[in-house]
Amino acid sequence: MSGEAEEKEEKKREFKHIVRILDTDLDGKRSIAYALCGIKGIGRRVANVITTSSGLDPRLKMGELSDDEIERLKSAIISLEKRLPWWMLNRRKDLMSGEDRHIMGSDLLVNHDQWGNLLRKIRSYRGIRHERGLKVRGQRTKSTGRKGAVVGVMRKKVLAAAAAKAGEKK
Repeated sequence: MSGEAEEKEEKKREFKHIVRILDTDLDGKRSIAYALCGIKGIGRRVANVITTSSGLDPRLKMGELSDDEIERLKSAIISLEKRLPWWMLNRRKDLMSGEDRHIMGSDLLVNHDQWGNLLRKIRSYRGIRHERGLKVRGQRTKSTGRKGAVVGVMRKKVLAAAAAKAGEKK
């Protein structure tokens, strides 16, 4: 009896509330599959592929994993391009290299910024829309996507001020 109680106490002591993978702090209270979604570039489907290919149960809590299991998870993430089919990769036929790649973590943010700068530099339609802060993907802009103060209220104030000025001049 006392041996089982000691094991439970050891597990409670070994529980990691934060697990660090790819320079990202992951919540130890969440299941492995959902905790991996905290890394940029990894969604639920990719997280499930990573956990099953590393031989772990996706329903286990991230904080319950041992150091060896976390290392297995990290190696599965590093070799992700080999494990995923081409249609699940997030950078297919990369413009610079021409390869199919899956970018994750801080590399994704850097790559995204470079791509936006390239669009602006070559003066493409999308780049110009990004520069001006307008909708990029063909959405309507007449009535939605407005920023700043509400147009209708401002217009009423302007009309009221104009009416007041017109009344003063008479």
